[in-house]
Amino acid sequence: MANILKRTSEYTGKVSYRVLIRLKGHPSEAATFDRLTDAKRWAQQTETAIREGRHFTKSIAKRKTLKELIERYERDVLPEKAESTIIGQTLQYRWWKEQIGHCLLADVTPALISDCKDKLKAEGRNAAGVNRYLAALSHTFTIATKEWEWAEDNPVKRVSKLKEPRGRVRFLSDSEREQLLQACKESNNKDLYMVVVLALSTGARKMEIWGLTWNQVDFERKVITIHESKNNERRVLPLTGHAFGLMLDKSSIRRLDTDRIFPGSSNPETPYDFRRPFTIALKKANINDFRWHDLRHSAASYLAMNGATLAEIAEVLGHKTLSMVKRYSHLSEAHTHSVVESMNRKMFKGA
Repeated sequence: MANILKRTSEYTGKVSYRVLIRLKGHPSEAATFDRLTDAKRWAQQTETAIREGRHFTKSIAKRKTLKELIERYERDVLPEKAESTIIGQTLQYRWWKEQIGHCLLADVTPALISDCKDKLKAEGRNAAGVNRYLAALSHTFTIATKEWEWAEDNPVKRVSKLKEPRGRVRFLSDSEREQLLQACKESNNKDLYMVVVLALSTGARKMEIWGLTWNQVDFERKVITIHESKNNERRVLPLTGHAFGLMLDKSSIRRLDTDRIFPGSSNPETPYDFRRPFTIALKKANINDFRWHDLRHSAASYLAMNGATLAEIAEVLGHKTLSMVKRYSHLSEAHTHSVVESMNRKMFKGA
């Protein structure tokens, strides 16, 4: 029940109204107002909010900052994600903390987030990059709302995402592939050739290959098991042909101080960073407009051109839906044409 006490200052004679709400099973709430109508209105609204379980969420949102929310998320939620996701989102959350980490959760509005979106664009990030920053913050607020009750709603959901250009499909031509592999063979880095072959033959993501450990490789079944993929699902990659031979050779000279197949030069417990030798190899092979992730595009494109269906490509790449692999559909037109032609021959055989 709410009690309203009228108070008159003995020095100024000013009248105020102090509201005290006590409901069984809930902490007491109090507030002071200059007008009785305001006091009654607050008492009624607050009592209703407490009974419906909404009031204390607002109260927490007025005490907790965005930095505190992100730090809890980084401690309790982020470690459960894949290693590549952790690396990327750690940088994103650092940016959010620097920009508006000091703000109370109650003050993080769609307008404020929209301003931050504009700042991300001004810093030179593309549409996909800006959307990834928004997605990271959005999931943080989703957890805060549904599980921790630190916020009433997710303000990021009311901020429009940027329109992203159609998915990039850059793959190596036959001649480019030969030139790149030859440049990798001649690289000062003895493992560069092997990691590029693995990327082209399996379609695995960068950190899935760079971070490989020997316990992920099953030589009898000829597979690599990715225990923590980007989608938080286990995935099995076929290890065949030339890639299997390279892995077999590598296993005969494995290091004893680490289980990593490609250990870092300064710390064997961290993956080696192949960016610099890969860039040098691209330059030597005279290949332009090509990134490491395009090796994954190349693997998918080769699968499409060799008759793999979109569903099969999605399974190899580890995509949950077909939308991500539709970009390769035009490469499998010849295969699709032959399937339709075969169907028509059987259907209208006697026509």
